Amino acid sequence: MRNISDIIEQHLKNILQTSQNGWIEIQRSEIAEMFQCVPSQINYVINTRFTIEKGYIVESKRGGGGYIRIRKAQIVCKSRLQELLTEELIGDSISQNVGYAIIDRLFEEGLINTRESTLMKIATSRNVLIVDPQVRDRIRAMILKQMIASILLK
Repeated sequence: MRNISDIIEQHLKNILQTSQNGWIEIQRSEIAEMFQCVPSQINYVINTRFTIEKGYIVESKRGGGGYIRIRKAQIVCKSRLQELLTEELIGDSISQNVGYAIIDRLFEEGLINTRESTLMKIATSRNVLIVDPQVRDRIRAMILKQMIASILLK
């Protein structure tokens, strides 16, 4: 059985998919009321499921008329995507979770297939990179950067 976070995430993604302008504006309290949960649950879903690594841009305005706007980041060109991923998101070090989120995004965008996704995850797994965690995250970053460069230059 799916948990409430999964259900909220899927609901927001469904709304976003049918949105004509490519973004949605929600009020945290309304969504919380709809799913009969606390507003912090909505924050959790947005902060963990709608990240830039996963291809989303989230903006918020606090206060009485406040809102949370979620939009899917558009890929304009492969070279800009490579630059964004390698320089801004991956950097010199990356955790397995963030690395996997980037790989999942590449798959969702149709830039890699299932086999490539699986191979990338295996090559960057903590089960394969059995070294000190700081060294492991640096090695993972180097591997991902090279793989992304190779894929996006095809």
